[in-house]
Amino acid sequence: MVDFVFFLDEMPRLAEKYRAKGAEITGGGGAANAAAAIARLGGHAMLASRLGSDQVADMIAAGLEADGVDCTMLRRFEGRRSSFSSVFIDKAGERQIVNFRDHDLPMDAGWLKAALPQSFDAALADTRWPDGAEVLMRTARERGLPGVLDGEAPIREAEAALNLASHIAFSAQGLRDWAQHDDLDKALADVAAETGTFVCVTDGAKGVTWRHGAASGFEPAFAIKPLDTLGAGDVWHGAFALRLGEGASPPDAIRFASAVAAIKCTRTNGRAGYPTRAETESFMKETPSCS
Repeated sequence: MVDFVFFLDEMPRLAEKYRAKGAEITGGGGAANAAAAIARLGGHAMLASRLGSDQVADMIAAGLEADGVDCTMLRRFEGRRSSFSSVFIDKAGERQIVNFRDHDLPMDAGWLKAALPQSFDAALADTRWPDGAEVLMRTARERGLPGVLDGEAPIREAEAALNLASHIAFSAQGLRDWAQHDDLDKALADVAAETGTFVCVTDGAKGVTWRHGAASGFEPAFAIKPLDTLGAGDVWHGAFALRLGEGASPPDAIRFASAVAAIKCTRTNGRAGYPTRAETESFMKETPSCS
């Protein structure tokens, strides 16, 4: 995905012309952003995704390769269009996104199983391609490796992957979508009981709550002044999967991922602002958590 990003003082509310204070064209998309974050943190990231046969696809692939992502599992489909978004960001760092997605891109993931590498340390999938997420989560389970599902709405479309993942990391919106109510504590307990796996919910400055069987915990967010929250959840999931693949415990992986996302939120230059491992480790030592 490509994001066309516009910075404004306030979100547009009327059918009028608006002038942006600044603008960027940057790579976007949950899995792609996560892969770029992993590469910046020193991991080897391979991205499996579906693209059209258009100029946007060329921009996506070139941007990812420049970010150090292995793109050998990107598959292009003739006559189809790649995803792109128009993104408005206000002076408080909040964002509004209008996305185009070609719903005629083939959903079948039969080719993915054979394309996967012989070895990897962890797998991360999101709900935008349910068939691909199912193949990836099943493969991770068969190999006894961490399989992380980014639990974003519409979550029920990826039910098969949900039941195969070893770790499910919901956004607050994704968990509400799964539960169909607003009580996140109850929803987290219910999904933990239903799946029997590690589950957590990220809620921005409110931190991350997790459950696994009878165990539960909370990791506070870091105290920052956000400038741009676009992609924060994506880099969080990438960093979380990376640390699980390195053998970290889930709480440690959560804290690391929260630091990566916090740093990203203090910068406005897209993927160029994703932190390195050294920056993240220094930030964790020096920055207090929210009380």
